[in-house]
Amino acid sequence: MADFSLEDLKALREQLGTGMVETKNALVEAGGDKEKAVELLRIRGAKSNAKRADRSTSEGLIATVHSATAVTMIELACETDFVAKNEKFVALSETVIQALADSGAETVDQGLAAKAGSGTVGSVIEEQAATLGEKVELRQLVRLTGDKFEIYLHHTSKDLPPQIGVVLAYTGDDAETARSIAQHISFANPEYLAKDDVPSAAVDNERRIVEEVTRGEGKPEAALPKIVEGRIGAFYKQVALLEQDYAKDNKLTVAKVAIDAGLTITGFARFKVGA
Repeated sequence: MADFSLEDLKALREQLGTGMVETKNALVEAGGDKEKAVELLRIRGAKSNAKRADRSTSEGLIATVHSATAVTMIELACETDFVAKNEKFVALSETVIQALADSGAETVDQGLAAKAGSGTVGSVIEEQAATLGEKVELRQLVRLTGDKFEIYLHHTSKDLPPQIGVVLAYTGDDAETARSIAQHISFANPEYLAKDDVPSAAVDNERRIVEEVTRGEGKPEAALPKIVEGRIGAFYKQVALLEQDYAKDNKLTVAKVAIDAGLTITGFARFKVGA
């Protein structure tokens, strides 16, 4: 029997977040040497990372960090909700997002290459994935700059970290309304800020579809242009934030609510785990 105690086994499990059996086996193989056991577990975990490369990561969390002039938001993904709420995974997200904020990274590729400790964000994620025993990836990253910000993090389950995150950049003084609009975004999921931001290719494609649908409904040819434009208007309400009916009062648009509150929305981002 290798020379280690139950306390040694427990301490190593808590340090690495590894399972009981694999931790015990590593300690036995290492003859009770905890440093060698850690090395064995990391090597085995690294080998397992390659095997996990094609696995899906539908769980995880949303995290944010902000300064006076910028907010960084990420989706850090994993395979199971068990790991998503693991304190090691949560601690990893805090390390990652702080490194990204410090680097000013704006894309996932930039983020993975950002410095973190003696390595990079990418290497830190790989190391932790090895000990957690699951595929872990930085799936989404955004950095918004602006005058003022409202951050809204939504928990879809009380047992899990935030699963939906919204960052709203704005000017103005009505923080309460800004928060309400951020909550609206979490629910309504707009893709663009304003009507003019919707790519013309997306509008043209939608117009083609609604024209075909409208003709298929047998509408009079003379009425087609008006009907199609009405449906294009509905499309804008679906995808453009300022065109949307406000969740708290659907008689008002988000644009009207913002104007009445003296707010100018300069940008936003919304992430949902697994989406």
